[in-house]
Amino acid sequence: MDLVIRKVALELFQRVILRSPVDSGRFRGNWQVAIGNVPAGTLELEDKSGTATVNKIQAATLGLKAGQIIYLANNLPYAQRLEDGHSGQAPAGMVALTAQEFRQIAEQIGVEVKML
Repeated sequence: MDLVIRKVALELFQRVILRSPVDSGRFRGNWQVAIGNVPAGTLELEDKSGTATVNKIQAATLGLKAGQIIYLANNLPYAQRLEDGHSGQAPAGMVALTAQEFRQIAEQIGVEVKML
């Protein structure tokens, strides 16, 4: 169960990050994850490709266990506007679009893990 939870969280968060619009890379680099509490503050990281941010998220999810709450947050002041479609690069947002795929992702990962 822990493996499924970690894989689902990582897949969801990776999709949000990679769907994030890119100008300087600061928005992508400001996705933060924490288990048990909402991340606060902003980062000075620029990550146009999203690779460093996804790697950071992957490392954080390794400690996730079933029943724990994991948060993904972007605290930049313009994050909500981007989620609301303010960017032509992400007119449907990132988080809501990914949330719609949750069931499909969870089912697919459940099948994959069952086959291990």
